[in-house]
This record gives sequence, structure tokens and C-alpha cells, in this order.
Amino acid sequence: MRILVVGAGGVGSAFVAIATRRPFFQACVIADYDESRAQVAAKAGGDRFSAGRVDASSAESVAALCREHRITHVLNAVDPRFVLPIFDGAYAAGADYLDMAMSLSRPHLERPYTDVGVKLGDEQFAAAGQWEGAGRLALVGIGVEPGLSDVFARYAADRLFSRIDEIGVRDGANLTVDGFDFAPSFSIWTTIEECLNPPVIWADGRWSTTEPFSDPEVFDFPEGIGPVECVNVEHEEVVLMPRWIDARRVTFKYGLGEEFIGVLRTLHKLGLDRTEPVRVGGAEVSPRDVVAACLPDPATLGDAMRGKTCAGVWVTGAGTDGQPRSTYLYHVIDNEWSMREYGHQCVVWQTAVNPVIALELLATGVWGGVGVLGPEAFDAVPFLDLLTAYGTPWGMREQ
Repeated sequence: MRILVVGAGGVGSAFVAIATRRPFFQACVIADYDESRAQVAAKAGGDRFSAGRVDASSAESVAALCREHRITHVLNAVDPRFVLPIFDGAYAAGADYLDMAMSLSRPHLERPYTDVGVKLGDEQFAAAGQWEGAGRLALVGIGVEPGLSDVFARYAADRLFSRIDEIGVRDGANLTVDGFDFAPSFSIWTTIEECLNPPVIWADGRWSTTEPFSDPEVFDFPEGIGPVECVNVEHEEVVLMPRWIDARRVTFKYGLGEEFIGVLRTLHKLGLDRTEPVRVGGAEVSPRDVVAACLPDPATLGDAMRGKTCAGVWVTGAGTDGQPRSTYLYHVIDNEWSMREYGHQCVVWQTAVNPVIALELLATGVWGGVGVLGPEAFDAVPFLDLLTAYGTPWGMREQ
């Protein structure tokens, strides 16, 4: 296996720190628009890693780098606005593809808070027949959320439940960042995109939308994190899970907090969430890119972060014995642990570990398939076994 990682930011760099301990691949190229950043990431990985420059907005640039290094698998580790050119570039070069966020949605023009428009991943699933016909695999949504949450849902469907009423992804943390009043622990570009778009809900055989930050609930997260208010947010799990798992309802709620929601609402009111360039003096800039540039790089915050982050799935329905069951499957990472063991903050580490595991399962032939597939299309048990073997066991709590 010869891997190309597109993006040497927080997640791409954490990928290197995790993958360098595993023997399943022959070579890995870390590529970025800023080649010096890629060189720093690759140097930390040892002899199997090298650096390159790539324009993630160009399928031709991605394909050319794949051919130069005889790449077999491309991992997309950049913002979701670049999904389609990387996806197309991998296909053009005859490589398999993995990502941690899917192609962007476009809200319904007339009824954005009731009806779906273009859903997350629709443009990738439209190419499924093409990938299948070529005998190639695009494994989409294989970060933590989406990714590990989808694996948990598959495990619950196969091992724990005879009927699923609802799969509710619940994501929360008690993280603080010393010295900053406002410092997101993940890409603000991606956070703005998913939090201000109309959230999608699956219910009774169809997708619909609702208003951002709707239906707040307090969810008690495990391992000392405690109660966090969670709200509806647009996320890939809701469009992935119903394709492979029979569930009456699927939702995604994120523990943002009142202050974070207030900041996002203000950015939206001021138009600073926009991606279309505006003229400032003699230059044209994207307001959202300006916001991202004004905030600290999440990858650099690890030493100042305190607390834990939790990703999980709350499943309700009937157990294998036919009796009512309510179970939360989860994965918690302590920032102190991830910094001590890997030198990367917990949110990017928890995201990066999942594509490493998936690539190992593909390399060893435990997982395999063709077409455009989500994590739900594969057996969850080998994945969860490896997650534990990597040193981060998952948990399960009856609600």
C-alpha cells in the first residue's frame, strides 16, 4: 500500500504520528499547498514518509502526484470544499480514495428548513456506478464523526439490537484552552459550514431539514465530561447511516455551548460566514477565510488545552432479546494523554486514528469493496478490535 495524504494540517500531521507505528503500508506521501508544512509533517514520520506539493483544488494536480509516486490510496485531510477535485483526481489516477468529510450540501432554495436540497455526499454517490465499474473503492466519511460513529451504529445494528428506533449521534467535550476566550479545537471553516447549514434528519423513510441549533437537549457524557447541551447540526452520519442500516430515525447533535452558538450567529449576521470573495481595497478575500486566519490554528493549541472529547452514538429500540434497550457507544480521548503519547491535541488525534485503522483493514484484506461506500458497509468488529489495540478502547453504557 502506497498512501497519499492530501493536507498537512492538524489531522494530516496526527495521521503521520499514528501511522508511523504501524507496519501495514510501504510508503506515504504527505502533500500540501505549502510544501514546507508537508516536509515538517513527513520528517516526523521516518523513512517511509516523504513530502510533496499539491493543489487540492485541482484534480489534475492530485492525479499527477499519485502517478509520480505510484499511489494506491488517497486520504483527503483538508476542508470539504476540496472533496470533489481530490475524489476525481484519485479516480483519474486509478487509486482508491478515503475522506473524513463529504462533498458539500446546498440548501433548498425555497424551503431550506423543511426540504433537502443537495445533501452532503450526493455528488460523490452520483459517481458510485463509475467507481464500481472501475473496480475502485471510495470509502467516504471515515474520520471520527462521520466515521467511528458510523462503525458504532453498524455494531449496534449487528450485535445489540433487533429493531432500531433511533440512532442519535451525540458529540460533546469539556475542553478549555488556556489564554484564549475563543479558540475552536477544529477547523473553523468546517465548523461554520456544518453548524450554519440546515441540519438534516432522517425519519420514517425520508430526509428532511430543520433550523440550525434546533431541538436542544442536555446529554450526560461519560468519563467525567458530564452534562452538555447539544443541538441539531448538519452532519454526514444522517445521510450515510440510512443507506445501510434500518432505523426509523437518525439525528446528529453537537455540544456547542451558548457562547459558541452566539459567535456563529454573529458571524452569520455580519456575513463573515460567506465563502464568496469580497473586494477589500485592491484585493479579493473570502470572509470565512479571514475569520479562519484571525483565529489560532487548532493544531497548535494542544499544550494549552485541558479536558476530554467524546464521540458516540445513542441507539434506542429493541435488544436482541426483544426487550426495550437504550445504549450509548462511545470513544473518549483525554487531551493530556494524546499530547503525552503522540504530541497532538485530542480532537485532531481522535479524527486521524480512524482512517489509519481503515487503511490497515484494507491493506490486510479484512475490509474490501468497490463503489462509493460508507463505514456502515463493513464489519464493525475488526475496526473496534484495532481501535482497542491502538491503545484507545471504546466504551458502552446502558442509558
